[in-house]
Amino acid sequence: MDTTTATVGGLVLTLFGGALLLWCAAEVRLRHRVRRRGVPAVATVVAENEVHGQLDSAPLLSFSVLPPAAEGPGGGRIAELVLTRPRGHTPLRRPESFAPGASVRVCYDPDRPCRAVLAAGEVSRAAVTDLLWSALGVCCLAAGAGLLAAAGR
Repeated sequence: MDTTTATVGGLVLTLFGGALLLWCAAEVRLRHRVRRRGVPAVATVVAENEVHGQLDSAPLLSFSVLPPAAEGPGGGRIAELVLTRPRGHTPLRRPESFAPGASVRVCYDPDRPCRAVLAAGEVSRAAVTDLLWSALGVCCLAAGAGLLAAAGR
């Protein structure tokens, strides 16, 4: 292989693998933190009108949030409706349990309610998916490092 091609290919694979590993670590940390410290809620899967939204494997969820300082007339608190997709849900097809109208347990970040994750019982194989993405990142990183080492000789 030409030295320039090996160097460029090695750099691309190394950068992609490293970025993928960083992204995986950040997503796992975010989901873990929101599940541990977040506020539990029950969300409803919303039917989507547009064709492109139905292609997304993560369902569109709707749930109510009580803002900390929102006071309504008569001193009552006003609930705010949040529409969001859960973080870290990446199967190829949307599972049957996420049909429109179904109830799903979620945890959300009280500071940023749009940052929601599925509750631990709702996710069946999140660890497997995380391991597969991480393995892809490690393989790309190793292949890139191998190409860079070969080009350096």
